[in-house]
Amino acid sequence: MAKDVLCEVHNCKYWAHGNKCTADAIYVVSHTGNQASHSEETDCKTFEQKA
Repeated sequence: MAKDVLCEVHNCKYWAHGNKCTADAIYVVSHTGNQASHSEETDCKTFEQKA
């Protein structure tokens, strides 16, 4: 399991200084079903916009 999860989406409520993700869990999905060939084919469903 990853020790550190990095994120560059500054308007996500889980974003912290140093591009750290502070979410307790990360949920990533593929656009095309159960497999992806490139990172561009995935989305982070954990994202929530800062208030």
